[in-house]
Amino acid sequence: MIRFDQFRAIADECGAILMADIAHIAGLVATGHHPSPIPYCDVVTTTTHKTLRGPRGGLILTRDAELGKKFDKAVFPGTQGGPLEHVIAAKAVAFGEALQPEFKAYSGQVVKNAQTLAAQLQARDLKIVSGGTDNHVMLVDLRSIPMTGKLADQLVSAVNITANKNTVPFDPESPFVTSGLRLGSPAMTTRGMGTTEFREIGNIIADRLLNPEDESIAQQCRQRVANLCDRFPLYPHLSVGTPALV
Repeated sequence: MIRFDQFRAIADECGAILMADIAHIAGLVATGHHPSPIPYCDVVTTTTHKTLRGPRGGLILTRDAELGKKFDKAVFPGTQGGPLEHVIAAKAVAFGEALQPEFKAYSGQVVKNAQTLAAQLQARDLKIVSGGTDNHVMLVDLRSIPMTGKLADQLVSAVNITANKNTVPFDPESPFVTSGLRLGSPAMTTRGMGTTEFREIGNIIADRLLNPEDESIAQQCRQRVANLCDRFPLYPHLSVGTPALV
């Protein structure tokens, strides 16, 4: 958890303006599953997608009227293009959803699922940076295998699991190669998956990463992914194409 109150104390000590970007955790902040920076920060920025589960976009929040005027002048007409009214409407829908009890339950499940996935990966001897997660994401440190993030990304992508390579602390590899793999839980939680499914996902990922040369295991992993996607379709009333976990 990020302790925004401690950052506030540091900012006050040196007379700094304090800004927090909560693009990743905004949905968890909205439902109380992560401390809010708003009481402590002069400026808060966020996206409206990711855990807030809205359309792609962003927000700048401030409680300071003078800062607000400066942001307004900088954004429009200086940098903002024509407003997209369908996106504005989608943001309103997302904000309305975030106020509902169902969204709070969803956010809680997002955290539980992420913690389950992290624990299962650790049980398979894959190291998690920070030893676990308090939110929706985790970073696998692949140096203990050893394997690069670039290769790990390719391996899981080949079995239809979408992740991304990511640097780890004191990474010996370049940002284009990396030594980490970042994983998250919101999208699959939206599809209805719970802790049982996330344990299976952890095992699929571990099976693939720990057996990078075994094509028979790769095929088994692809089938296991397909089985999960068949059980939790994106659109239950529609026939969709190639399934993937994202």
